[in-house]
Amino acid sequence: MTILVTGATGRVGHHVTEQLVNRGAHLRVLTRDPSKTTFPDGVEVVKGDLLDIDSLRNAFNGVTSLFLLNAVTGDEFTQALITLNIAREAGVKRVVYLSVFDADKAVNVPHFAVKYGAERMLEQMGFSATILRPAYFIDNEQMIKDVIFNHGVYPMPIGSKGIAMVDIRDIAEVAAIELIRRDRASEKLPADTINIVGPDTLTGSDVAAIWSEILGRPVSYGGDDPSAFEQNMATFMPKWTAYEMRLMAERYVSDGMIPQSDDVDRLTRILGRPLHSYRRFAETLFSQTTAKA
Repeated sequence: MTILVTGATGRVGHHVTEQLVNRGAHLRVLTRDPSKTTFPDGVEVVKGDLLDIDSLRNAFNGVTSLFLLNAVTGDEFTQALITLNIAREAGVKRVVYLSVFDADKAVNVPHFAVKYGAERMLEQMGFSATILRPAYFIDNEQMIKDVIFNHGVYPMPIGSKGIAMVDIRDIAEVAAIELIRRDRASEKLPADTINIVGPDTLTGSDVAAIWSEILGRPVSYGGDDPSAFEQNMATFMPKWTAYEMRLMAERYVSDGMIPQSDDVDRLTRILGRPLHSYRRFAETLFSQTTAKA
């Protein structure tokens, strides 16, 4: 039995691969350039991408389960739909799909709407699927650490409703557990959706207060207006992507990312351990940064 992992070189996919290897899964990964990538011994590496039909068909040969993660790009929806069609063509029925929290509600945000479209395809085509819906990645804070440390401002416009930020290691471990559960099942399992959240639901002011305590000096929240956030993002990413990030931030402010009552307990049961917290991530990031100074 072979599990195919897409997006295996990214932040989440890298950890998914490690988790599967540690659990003894037979694993194959699809990557554009195998020469630039190092995977553990025993991992099959196939060259290709999600828009290359021939390489996809080759990658799916003999595969029993799929972890589908595709990046936020202009052709993300096409990638997802083609991959799922080729998977079905190859006889693959078991899928774990990385979606996003509240994909069915934030339909004006392009990559949320795309992921909800892929969720609908999984349902209507009868896949035995687990849909993972992670909240905001704590790891995103790597992009703004210099602003926090050097200017004393937490600049992400995440609002006052609250966001249950999630550690990518928790996402990856839940994904691996679900992949193995489905891949080793003797019969088709019912579809399932899992919200993946962190243990604390934090506002912009809450996060600024955490950083103030860790740094030992005041850190202020930059506020809810996403205009400056969009402008800053546009300095190092395409403008359409920066605008999409603005739309996402507007949803943070208007709706937050608030877990359902049993989300944290369910994840704790699945993992058999407590979830990683924002504070612990922040403490580690501060320690690593000061050690390099």
